[in-house]
Amino acid sequence: MRIILGMCRLLCVRLAILAITASLVTACGGNPPPQKIPRAIPQEQPDNITLESQRAMSIPPTPPPPIAGESAIVIDAVTGRVIFAKNADVPRAVASTQKIITALCVLDGGNIDQNVTIHAVDGNCEPTKLGLKPGEVYTRRELLKVLMVKSANDVAQALARDVGGDIPAFAELMNRKAAALGMRNSYFKNPHGLTLPGQYSTARDMAIAARYAYRSPLIRSYTATREFTFRFNDGHTRQIENTNRVLKILPYCNGLKTGTTDASGRCLVASGSLDGRSAIVVVLHSNTPNIWKDSTKLLRWALERPAGGA
Repeated sequence: MRIILGMCRLLCVRLAILAITASLVTACGGNPPPQKIPRAIPQEQPDNITLESQRAMSIPPTPPPPIAGESAIVIDAVTGRVIFAKNADVPRAVASTQKIITALCVLDGGNIDQNVTIHAVDGNCEPTKLGLKPGEVYTRRELLKVLMVKSANDVAQALARDVGGDIPAFAELMNRKAAALGMRNSYFKNPHGLTLPGQYSTARDMAIAARYAYRSPLIRSYTATREFTFRFNDGHTRQIENTNRVLKILPYCNGLKTGTTDASGRCLVASGSLDGRSAIVVVLHSNTPNIWKDSTKLLRWALERPAGGA
């Protein structure tokens, strides 16, 4: 009997020790109950349009129009679903369309109203320039708007140097951003898209970047701007007109970015919203007048549906 009582006391002591240990582990954060992770809320879009207010697109009932561009893709801006693709994974020079990644890296860089002092080295690029002078000071916000509307290369260099420290360091930021977004066939070496050996992307990858940029109210508002007046430090002004001609062709076009070099041909990343749907169209390596025709045809095909169409 004494042996049995002793065993019972020992068992009780062990159970008490286990209970105390469990409470200490819980108190110190060990094995806490699983928590529900809140769903990310997309940023609000300009013009009171949010991606939540948009509906997913079905594939249009008519076949896609023929286009001259050598690579192209059309995606649903809400879901990312591919609606149409043509050589979408062929690596190509994409010219200034890669300024979409530049803009995203500038936003990642922090205070958008931080001052940027222009250096002489910023102007070492051709051919499209705003004409910034060394010693002038502008905010990142002011320069970013010019970057997305006019595609000025000196502006791209000034922003890259300010955010990254120098161009190679900023290019590293661009490649990290691209990788984080899931762009698996891209490599960038400069912030403006002027041709360099080994710099490339694809229509699919640029659509991924564009869809992410489309969620930024600031980028959306800039890429939808048809023209605005830029004021230089000395007080003189310059009228800045958007390089995207589709903004004047389709009233529902709201972006995004043009690009052209000898190596890339004419390129355009275009976006549009109509009747509760939003699409992003990427056309690479087209030519001057077909780049506008290609992009217009694909946006119309994706978004203009018969009454009652999905």
